Amino acid sequence: MSENLQVAAILDHIEARERELVEQAGQLRDWIEELTRQLGEIDTESENLRITRKTLLTLTPPAPATEPDRPDIPDHPAYQQILTALADAGRPMRARDLCQALDLPILPKNTEGIRSKLKRLVSRGILTETEPGLFARPDA
Repeated sequence: MSENLQVAAILDHIEARERELVEQAGQLRDWIEELTRQLGEIDTESENLRITRKTLLTLTPPAPATEPDRPDIPDHPAYQQILTALADAGRPMRARDLCQALDLPILPKNTEGIRSKLKRLVSRGILTETEPGLFARPDA
């Protein structure tokens, strides 16, 4: 009978060990399942990046941004003198004030000549007329 007890003890030990192994195998299967899921996510993201790279390489690059056209200042030196006087003043000026700043006699022909030049600079977008007869640089 003692043999039966020994065999029963061995069988109990085998059964307990078998339960442990089944439990460990279940845990390992769960880990494998989780790792397989994570691996699938990584593979999907990697494939998406590969496709994105391939797509970007086939696209034509956009045209470079161009600077806005700068208005052309007329060649006559009087225009540069007017712009310099306005910059030095740092405030909007009238044609009469510019005649004084440019040391021109305050005569109708000089005032009208300066006014026409100021209007031309406004039409080219170089100056602004903040109110009738008052001219300024756009950045002032």
